[in-house]
Amino acid sequence: MLNNQNISDLNSGNSTEHDAVKTNCEFLNGILAGSNLEDASRSLKAISHPLRLKILCVLGNGEMSVQDILSTVGTTQSNVSQHLCLLKDKGIVTSRKDANRVYYSLDNETVKKILGNTDKDVEL
Repeated sequence: MLNNQNISDLNSGNSTEHDAVKTNCEFLNGILAGSNLEDASRSLKAISHPLRLKILCVLGNGEMSVQDILSTVGTTQSNVSQHLCLLKDKGIVTSRKDANRVYYSLDNETVKKILGNTDKDVEL
C-alpha cells in the first residue's frame, strides 16, 4: 500500500520497493481495465487527434476502404492516409489489400474499450 512517503519518493524519483507501481500498474476498473500503462498511454496518444478519433469512430462500425473513410470524415486522401499509417504503425488498425483498394479495420482492444459502443450515432 502506498503512503505519503512512498508517493513522495515516487514523485521525486527516489528508488523504493514501489518502483514496480510506475511500470507494472494495470487498470483494474473502468474502460481501461486490464491494460497496462504503456499500452494505455500509447493508445491514448495515438487517438488524441480529432481526425484520428473520427476515423476510429467510423472503423468501430466495421472494416472500410480508404475511399469510404474519406467520404465519411471529409478531408483529403493524403491526410486520411497519413493518419491511417500512424494508426497502423501504433497497432491500432490493420489493413488488407483487395485489388486496388485498401481496407482498414480497428484491431486494438484498448482502443475498442475507450471508444465503447460504436453502434451509436457519432456526430462527425
